[in-house]
Amino acid sequence: MDNKQLLKIAEDARKYSHSPYSNFKVGAALLTKSGKVYTGCNVECASFGGTNCAERTAIFKAISEGDNDIDKIAIASDNSEKNEPTYPCGICRQVILEFGIDIKIVTGYSEGDIYECTIKDLVPNYFAGSDFREIK
Repeated sequence: MDNKQLLKIAEDARKYSHSPYSNFKVGAALLTKSGKVYTGCNVECASFGGTNCAERTAIFKAISEGDNDIDKIAIASDNSEKNEPTYPCGICRQVILEFGIDIKIVTGYSEGDIYECTIKDLVPNYFAGSDFREIK
């Protein structure tokens, strides 16, 4: 699946967004190395700490289905149609890193400019599970 197709799926996932507070709809489409796609949208709560981003929704769906070999994740927001990329927030970046430093991030607009980088590009000095010392 190419980046344009994956980004289009993320754009379609936006329609399920529950964003009554920010009115900022975000959709994500995660592609596993086996070729399966998981989608997600942002889900806001009145208690803002309970809010979940589209990227984490897609990741949690994949992981809960036993599929943790992530290739890439596409992110589309209300800014996409303005041809403005939307990158993952800090918490989402940390969650993405949990599953691999080479996971590709795709953003932009399926009918415009499309950008790709790796999560390591976005978080060059990352903290990951490999940073834990072995406890003896």
